[in-house]
Amino acid sequence: MPKPLAESLRPRNLDDYLGQQHIVGKGAILRLAIESGNIPSMILWGPPGVGKTTLANIIAEKMDMNFFALSAINSGVKEVRQVINQAKMSLGQAILFIDEIHRFSKSQQDSLLGAVEQGTVRLIGATTENPSFEIISPLLSRCQVYILHHLGEKDLEKLVSTAANAMSERIGRKVIVKEREALFRISGGDARKIINAIELVSNNLMTQFSGDIIINDDKVKSIIQQNLAIYDKSGDQHYDIISAFIKSIRGSDPNAAVYYLARMIEGGEDPKFIARRLLILSSEDIGIANPNALLLANTCYDAVSKIGWPESRIILSQTVIYLANSVKSNSAYMAINNAQELVAKTGNLSVPLSLRNAKSKLMKEFGYGNNYQYAHSYEGSFIDTEFLPEEISGTKLYYPGNNPAENRISEEIKAKWRDKYGY
Repeated sequence: MPKPLAESLRPRNLDDYLGQQHIVGKGAILRLAIESGNIPSMILWGPPGVGKTTLANIIAEKMDMNFFALSAINSGVKEVRQVINQAKMSLGQAILFIDEIHRFSKSQQDSLLGAVEQGTVRLIGATTENPSFEIISPLLSRCQVYILHHLGEKDLEKLVSTAANAMSERIGRKVIVKEREALFRISGGDARKIINAIELVSNNLMTQFSGDIIINDDKVKSIIQQNLAIYDKSGDQHYDIISAFIKSIRGSDPNAAVYYLARMIEGGEDPKFIARRLLILSSEDIGIANPNALLLANTCYDAVSKIGWPESRIILSQTVIYLANSVKSNSAYMAINNAQELVAKTGNLSVPLSLRNAKSKLMKEFGYGNNYQYAHSYEGSFIDTEFLPEEISGTKLYYPGNNPAENRISEEIKAKWRDKYGY
């Protein structure tokens, strides 16, 4: 039985590799690293079907290094350690490719650190998720991140022609692609999908007609109905639908929000995935304006974890409608962003002595905890004292949103701290 057409057409060198010219084109940064024979450990971040695995294979062949591949879906710490032990025999001449590395837990990612840092392996991780959120900082700091983009129309045109010619040779009959819109729509920029579609349609038409095989939009649509589903949880539409879902709730449109919820339900999405996103949104986009939103979202997650489909659709719908209609504020999200930016700029400033924990006699002698004023000992459980390091005293990080709940909070802060923070 012949290999799938997509596997047969997988490029074997950079000159045949489609797209990503910003990193592997002539004179581009990754190409120069490959040609110099000194590649860094790296994370390849991009949507499905844009050549992450293919690029890893090309790098391994070009570098003439031992190549080990793991999938984060079915591998764990045990498998990682086995590969690292084998790679040690290569004396630094080994590449470890991990597909969907974002699925590795923190402990699994931790198991890679030593080997990457010591140069036992050059790690190439492939991910469709933002590495900043899914890869632990120590590992990410040891890797170069390269962003891969959807294939452009010219690349897709070339891919269609290549696939049609290859299919013609395989079946001994000329395959002619007269219309491409349906193929492009199915693929969404995913090279595998477009090649698989041409192979499937060609094989189907070969049994129905004699002579040349003519592929047009109507034939593609009729043959690949399953590929035109309203939602593909393993493909690019997954990201478009969840994006539209979150933005509809953030934009206070319950009708659009429930529509995109239905798209995910009909596509068989994991209800816990949807509930997790609602949990994040309840703090990021509603937050202090309506703290009950987080409580309801958390209850929703607990409920769908126990129930599953189809009944979870009702619980999700209730939560989605409530969140969409809730007053919105991103002040908590912005506050922690502001605080982290300040920490990054100012470093580890000294904590005021009065607030430090005096764990020993020596610490007490140095003044740890001296003059600490216990808030509950004062009227209203409040005392005007300094809690921030001296260098950033009076810095305002929390900016209340303009809504009833936070307007009250703003007034309370102003009443307590007066002009100190500028509320």
